[in-house]
Amino acid sequence: MTQIIAHRGNSSVAPENTLPAFAAAALAGAHMIEIDVQVAVDGSAVVIHDASVDRTTDGAGIVAEMRAMDVRHLDAGEWFDPAYEGTALPFFGDIVSLLLRYPELELLLELKGSWPAEPTQALLAQIEEAGLTDRVLAQSFEVEMLRTLQTLAPAMRRALLVQEADTQALATCAELGAVACNPSSASVIADPSAATRVHEAGMQIYTWTSSEAAEWAPLVAAGVDGIITDRPDRLAGWLAASQAS
Repeated sequence: MTQIIAHRGNSSVAPENTLPAFAAAALAGAHMIEIDVQVAVDGSAVVIHDASVDRTTDGAGIVAEMRAMDVRHLDAGEWFDPAYEGTALPFFGDIVSLLLRYPELELLLELKGSWPAEPTQALLAQIEEAGLTDRVLAQSFEVEMLRTLQTLAPAMRRALLVQEADTQALATCAELGAVACNPSSASVIADPSAATRVHEAGMQIYTWTSSEAAEWAPLVAAGVDGIITDRPDRLAGWLAASQAS
């Protein structure tokens, strides 16, 4: 069965990377939520995609130069719709609480950039202490970030984000002990055999980011394990209709 992975939550109906978007994804039937986490200057794990807070909050500044107290008061919802005014940027601890509320939901955790060891260890401790290790798949474009995870938490499932699942990408995944190689949807649509290559290498493949049926159909036909989408609600309905026909 193709896994539905909600990109930054159900980010077409609620502001991306916020608790409303994640809850909406869970209620829409997503199997996993995909989140982005940046590390702040004080080691806080802030759930936000961009290196700066400018696009998705009412503030300004670089996350890596800010502290928890600098971002707690920011409004991360009003830009999307006035109905979400006052929505806060989540911290990783908020995600842990959310996962405990939705026990069937898994987490695709993208760590942005290469984190120092100390905040990485703190985040891993939160996962372990909550008993969530088996429900988290950590991914990154940064090979060094995955090497850090491989050293600090060898039991943590890891995935490498790539543009294409080519020979070099698969070799790097093998070196990192990755369980998944996650290329762009466009690359798999252009070369459906990529899914077969990933599977033959003993890994899963989750593609990013497709939100239309015109892309879902060839990805499912190629045999991908999951689709990262901005529309988990629509993908759930489309998959149900496809399986019924």
